[in-house]
Amino acid sequence: MSPRVPVLLSTSSVFPEPTAAGFEMAAAVGYDGVEVMVWSDAVSQDAGALAGLSKHYGVPVRSVHAPCLMVTQRVWSPDPWERLRRAAVLADTLGAPVVVVHPPFAWQRDYARTFETGLARLGKAFPGIRFAVENMFPLRGVGREFVPYAPGWDPTITGFDSYTLDLSHCAASRTDALGLADTMGAGLAHVHLGDGTGKGRDEHLVPGRGTQPCAELLESLGRRGFTGSVAVEVGTRKASSRAEREADLAESLRFARQHLTTPSKV
Repeated sequence: MSPRVPVLLSTSSVFPEPTAAGFEMAAAVGYDGVEVMVWSDAVSQDAGALAGLSKHYGVPVRSVHAPCLMVTQRVWSPDPWERLRRAAVLADTLGAPVVVVHPPFAWQRDYARTFETGLARLGKAFPGIRFAVENMFPLRGVGREFVPYAPGWDPTITGFDSYTLDLSHCAASRTDALGLADTMGAGLAHVHLGDGTGKGRDEHLVPGRGTQPCAELLESLGRRGFTGSVAVEVGTRKASSRAEREADLAESLRFARQHLTTPSKV
């Protein structure tokens, strides 16, 4: 029998509650670990604080999301390479084997120009970590489409050693998630589990509440030889209470575990 794929809770899934609440809820609901989203919350940037939370709640940190969102461009440093290096140090210190990173923004010209070689250099400096580049999506308005990433939102066009497949982003980009997983091949290192309806925006719905092939993708991981983790990354900011938020996280975990243990029909 293949070892069970760990199901992690991204600390972004408890926003607007802080990072510490992510560890608390991961333990309460029964997740296998957490993915730390590094953002303005000082705890998310502090290896000592994170290690303490991990020990206290008994949930390991298994992945780190580097601060590469629009709203985290000043976390640690305005230099994107320094932010990525510090994310790698954080992951290395905590024993997390994956750092999730987005493609460069189009206006980060120097960063974009050296992105491939820089990732390769970081890979040599941190050989135990996979720098998993995440698929993103274009922004759509009335009759217009804008791609804020260079050279684009789909990292497989350039080609990298490791990828994060985000199902909500597939919905926003109207991309075939199973086809993208096929293209990623052995480079598929990490999955962000969330759903979407294809409305052209990033929805991060509880899996099963949208139109994405979340179940099929999870069921296919075994035959793909997947050895990474699945991180639940859903939006719960509209939850009216902690109990409602935990209920959404528990539903997401049940969905993941059910379909990770269901053999693929293919």
